[in-house]
Amino acid sequence: MAKREEAVNMTAQFAEFKELKDIDKTTLISVLEESFRSVLSKMFGNDDNFDVIVNPDKGDCEIYQNLEVVNDGEVENPNKQISLSEAQADDDPDCEVGEEHTRKIDFAKFGRRAILNLRQTLASKILELQKEAIYNKFRGLEGQLVAGEVYQVWKREVLLLDEDKNELLLPKDQQIPTDIYRKGDIVRAVIEKVDNENNNPKVIVSRTSENFLRRLFEQEVPEIHDGLIVIRAVARIPGERAKIAVESYDDRIDPVGACVGVKGARIHGIVRELRNENIDVINYTTNAQLLIQRALSPAKISSLRLDTENKHAEVFLRPEEVSLAIGKGGLNIKLASILTGYSIDVYRDVETEGEEDIYLDEFKDEFDEWIIEAVKNVGLATAKSVLRTPREDLIEKTDLEEDTIDHLLEVLRAEFED
Repeated sequence: MAKREEAVNMTAQFAEFKELKDIDKTTLISVLEESFRSVLSKMFGNDDNFDVIVNPDKGDCEIYQNLEVVNDGEVENPNKQISLSEAQADDDPDCEVGEEHTRKIDFAKFGRRAILNLRQTLASKILELQKEAIYNKFRGLEGQLVAGEVYQVWKREVLLLDEDKNELLLPKDQQIPTDIYRKGDIVRAVIEKVDNENNNPKVIVSRTSENFLRRLFEQEVPEIHDGLIVIRAVARIPGERAKIAVESYDDRIDPVGACVGVKGARIHGIVRELRNENIDVINYTTNAQLLIQRALSPAKISSLRLDTENKHAEVFLRPEEVSLAIGKGGLNIKLASILTGYSIDVYRDVETEGEEDIYLDEFKDEFDEWIIEAVKNVGLATAKSVLRTPREDLIEKTDLEEDTIDHLLEVLRAEFED
């Protein structure tokens, strides 16, 4: 009786298992039927003449064997045939030779080995389903934010468990250098990739990916989450510094201000998550020259030459601005290059070295701001860099009226003549 209960209640047992492993009941019932058929096939040679009925409501399984009725003494294959007298005695008194007799099978009577075989077969199929479910779940989530509890810390990686107890691996090279992990800590990361080698899914997460920075901004800045502000480019050296270029679809929204937040409230949360990684937020523009100027902030450039075909920029700065452009350990210029997609070379502006120069922003009292911006947009940020540029080039590149350019040159020359 104990064996029978063990066999017929398997559906209920594995239905409970399914709740833990996120395998739907329909699939589980199908697997249970396949498992019974697999064992029957091994025992009888094939399962063609068996019906397996799984009852999900009762949590049991019924098995029926369909046999051809033959005359007594003519049974050649007991797995396919049954004698007339035996069939009549088996609760079918009206059956006749040539008809089909259906016999209910008590699986438990096949013995402990058959039950053990069934359990092993079903467990193997369930494990395959579980692995497939994990792979299918996470492969569509690559690049998305996930949180996990630190379960085990090893030298080369950290094992995290998400809320469903799925395993997430955080390799050493995907950790921020200053990260310290302790068992029980909750860690946020992005799903970097999902491997499925030999049907063994492995979910790799990252805290150094630029996508991690993107997802944090999406979480902290509602305007980005709602699509009003778009992140156009990201450059990052994990644990050190990052630059992010943002653009707003709504002229009423200042994208940089929205990302920073009141008194830096929004960006401070991200900086803390990234272990005090400094983050520069700049306004994105399709104007490569202006984007490079902004990316090299806080340095102020005097002028620049752009080779768009080879994606190369030569930037000229006053001597005191060179170190700002390069940054500590070369981080600023490296990030600016990644952000803009241009290789950048920095040069001292030797023509103004030792001479006084004036940034165009100092002339806002004499010119409309849009005129100054038009000139700065072509890589000219100081008065002398404008004066060194041929008049025809200024007209062509800035798309300003000749009279406007002439007035600009006149005012700038007068400033130095005085």
